[in-house]
Amino acid sequence: LRDSGAPAVTLVAKAFDRHVDLALKTTLEENLAMIRDSVTHLRADGQRVFLDAEHFFDGYKNNPDFALDCMRAANEGGATWVVLCDTNGGTLPDEVFDIVSAVHKKMPDIRLGIHCHNDAGVAVANSLAAIAAGARQVQGTINGLGERCGNANLISLIPSLVLKTDYETNISEANLPKLMGLSRFLDDRLNRAPDAHAPYVGAAAFAHKGGLHASAAQKDPRTYEHVPPEKVGNERHYLVSDQAGRSNMLARFAQFKIEIDPKDERLDTLISVVKAKEFEGWAFDSAEASFELLARQ
Repeated sequence: LRDSGAPAVTLVAKAFDRHVDLALKTTLEENLAMIRDSVTHLRADGQRVFLDAEHFFDGYKNNPDFALDCMRAANEGGATWVVLCDTNGGTLPDEVFDIVSAVHKKMPDIRLGIHCHNDAGVAVANSLAAIAAGARQVQGTINGLGERCGNANLISLIPSLVLKTDYETNISEANLPKLMGLSRFLDDRLNRAPDAHAPYVGAAAFAHKGGLHASAAQKDPRTYEHVPPEKVGNERHYLVSDQAGRSNMLARFAQFKIEIDPKDERLDTLISVVKAKEFEGWAFDSAEASFELLARQ
């Protein structure tokens, strides 16, 4: 790492006493010395050091004094950031908030980061909880890629921070429309299908299927959309399915540039035909051209 020439490097250190004994097979004192000496060694050449405190939350719950000692050792060596890791991904948001708050209160001079895995499905929520408690550097991945169940999904985390909080980030709101393209680009490079139900950027994220939803959304999109889709590079869709009503049909007719009286009784006939065909196994919400042909007929 020292010879790489990189201006910033990351070290991973055990912050769970059981791992020190079981995995590293050394003493707690030696673990602290390794952290302190390794960070000092890298800082001597002017590199910025991120110390990822692995298994920090499990370690803190088991032996808080030792977990905090690991942070002190990194800080004494000159670490730029100490990153608290939920390596097993099993900590819940209220626990993350309480622990990060306690750490921040005890060590206000240490710059805290957060690194969450998604094994309990709450990596983004845990990251937001840590930020609220004092963390100011966030680690995650595009589309949440990572081992096992993945890491905190930056494609969800970034717009939540920029659009829903008062925190300042180094990503501007003007750049958020690039998120959807970035997400799709990575999926394309990995040759995998995009998650249609991904928050913010999924194809279904702003798709209105139920007639009640579509009717209200056409009057005011805010009734069923938590942010405008164009803010994140997405777009609004009105789907036609067995749940569709007159409002969905009229919205799709407008997109097809078909002019029709909203009171035209043929709309009810079309709705009945769509419902019957979907019951037979058709799926018009993913076959726009097929629905347009049926509508024109």
